[in-house]
Amino acid sequence: MDKLIFATNNLNKVIEIRSLLNDRFKILSLAEAGIHIDIPEPFDTLEKNAIEKCEVIYHLKKINCFAEDTGLEVVALNGEPGVKSARYDGDKKNPEKNIDKLLNNLKGISHRNAQFKTVICLIVNGKHNIFDGTCKGIIIDKRKGNGGFGYDAIFVPDGATKTFAEMTLQEKNKYSHRQKATEKLIAFLEKNKIS
Repeated sequence: MDKLIFATNNLNKVIEIRSLLNDRFKILSLAEAGIHIDIPEPFDTLEKNAIEKCEVIYHLKKINCFAEDTGLEVVALNGEPGVKSARYDGDKKNPEKNIDKLLNNLKGISHRNAQFKTVICLIVNGKHNIFDGTCKGIIIDKRKGNGGFGYDAIFVPDGATKTFAEMTLQEKNKYSHRQKATEKLIAFLEKNKIS
């Protein structure tokens, strides 16, 4: 495979995925592929949104591609923000306001278990393949760390003492939901000799 388009405009996700793939595959962001659109995420599941994003790009370019959708699911909030994680506080995709809303909704709640879930859809030669990964942890009551993105500053994965935002990218990848889903993606690409 000469190249694989990653159907996202989120540069942080592109950086994470490239760090996980270690140059085994040439990954192009939407901008690098000359695609300047914002693909809607209209569905109520991560899987359907990932499929939608992937199909839009595949039909547009006819190039093998993949897309992912990730959500933070908080047990005490019945799985919120979930599929609406990026737009929890509204359609503007404001990470700081999303965190503020989440912390506000968790005020007075001691049971703060949560998980990040990533679903990747890969389309190769017109065929869909789905991979997922989860990372369980807890939501702390105030931001810690300056790295990462999204909800990373308030999420501590099980087995760790730091938030994702306090970790290096290499440390985060040891726990990451995106790492787990990407490992399945890599295994599929290598097993099927797609390179």
